[in-house]
Amino acid sequence: MEKRLDERFDLSRPSPPYGVVRRLLRDAIHFFSYHFILARQSTRRARAAGFRFVVRPTVFHPRFFLTSEYFAHFIDRLDLKGKAVAEVGTGSGILSLAAARAGAERVVAIDINPNAALSAADNARLNGLADRVFPVCSNLLSGVAPRPLFDVILSSPPSFAGEPRDVADRAWHAGPGYRDIAALFAQARERLKPGGRVYLLLSSDSDLGRLGQLIADAGFHAQLIDERSILIESFVLYELMAD
Repeated sequence: MEKRLDERFDLSRPSPPYGVVRRLLRDAIHFFSYHFILARQSTRRARAAGFRFVVRPTVFHPRFFLTSEYFAHFIDRLDLKGKAVAEVGTGSGILSLAAARAGAERVVAIDINPNAALSAADNARLNGLADRVFPVCSNLLSGVAPRPLFDVILSSPPSFAGEPRDVADRAWHAGPGYRDIAALFAQARERLKPGGRVYLLLSSDSDLGRLGQLIADAGFHAQLIDERSILIESFVLYELMAD
């Protein structure tokens, strides 16, 4: 599964600045995503990655944002039989459901957005996985007991720096300098079993250099293991292992 590290996505290198056209395109995508998807006030029903979903207001929608199904299908290829898994930033719960489908014995689905935790609970019940998927409303892993430890931690955090407008926008923006997820990697290191893994999905438009520094500071080595281009950007998936 491992690939040679592509220099474009090398977390040890500073990310090049956006060009003007690229920045305008990214701003336009965010404008429409925020106003028509993230900040909506209605509950919707959807199907994605073989699951049924109730998606409450302000929750990241697994059909409209392609990262969700891409990451879920990657998890389908993992052998998680009997494993303890945490997902940080669960949204609709799609990755937690995929982890349970891949054999995980216990999955803690975490999100700072109360509507996301409620949606994940709804969707665990809707898909017959409520006995193995346990949603928690928490800021990263701070509200999760330090024991027992996890075999695997999954996260598709907000890809971009910048001040979020509200809790809905925290699915897109992680604060200046990635302030809101800066503690994620140190917390993950503390809660992983020896030999455990973190699977982290980012965008090629993320500040990979900054995130790479946070990852390295927490004592992880990052390996690029998958990438998918969607024309305007690439989804880049990393496996993090303790040094």
